Amino acid sequence: MVAEQDTALALGSGDVPVLATPRLLAWMEAATVDAAAGSLGPGQTSVGVRVNLSHLRPSPVGSTVQVVASDPEPLERGRLSFEVVASDESDRVVATATVDRAVVDRQRFLG
Repeated sequence: MVAEQDTALALGSGDVPVLATPRLLAWMEAATVDAAAGSLGPGQTSVGVRVNLSHLRPSPVGSTVQVVASDPEPLERGRLSFEVVASDESDRVVATATVDRAVVDRQRFLG
């Protein structure tokens, strides 16, 4: 559900009280983190490396936005690609994105 803290006005990405693109992107990335989980081995995690996002329709405070990521599509060099769709309570598409994530060893990455 879109809350006041999710708006462009609150996040500084605009001056209107609708769902901010940065918050939408965070929700989309979270969906890909969940979708990637089954493709990771012990000690691995994934990190976002590329996003192509189209924010198509405003979502006012109080509206519900559902974000769904596809199953991962393997790319070269340990990368995964996802198609992500955000829809509102009327099943209208709010946004679409392609999100690529790199699979990395958690400890080596943090080192």
